[in-house]
Amino acid sequence: MPKPIRWNDAMLTGIEEIDRQHRVLVSTLNEVIAHLPDGASDELAERITRDLLSYTLYHFDAEQGLMHSYGYIDACGDDAARHLAQHQAFSERVEALRDQINRGEILDLTQVVRFLQKWLVGHIMNTDLRFGEFVRSGRSGVAGSR
Repeated sequence: MPKPIRWNDAMLTGIEEIDRQHRVLVSTLNEVIAHLPDGASDELAERITRDLLSYTLYHFDAEQGLMHSYGYIDACGDDAARHLAQHQAFSERVEALRDQINRGEILDLTQVVRFLQKWLVGHIMNTDLRFGEFVRSGRSGVAGSR
């Protein structure tokens, strides 16, 4: 059984909007983990993937908008390209999971949650923190922080 993600200050990017959205994503996953022992239903699996996908796409769009605003994409082309590619790959994976559910395929929700946890924490700690560092370093083209 997956353990809940413990939010801590090491996960803070320093960009208030992104940090708030990350907390929502972590909270959503932790809510799912809390329901796994109850014997997750197909309806729960569908709701999880639908809600998670819609919020994740919203988050990615907001984050990518900030990347443009702060000049990250121009200043850190290769790193920004990897970051955007990770967003795309994750979105495709979650959409594929949703398609499996819609076709009536049975998913191992414990495995799905483990994947989501590993991806989210890894992405925050290894990718989003680099963007946060760029913004905090003052190298961006935007004065002050949001």
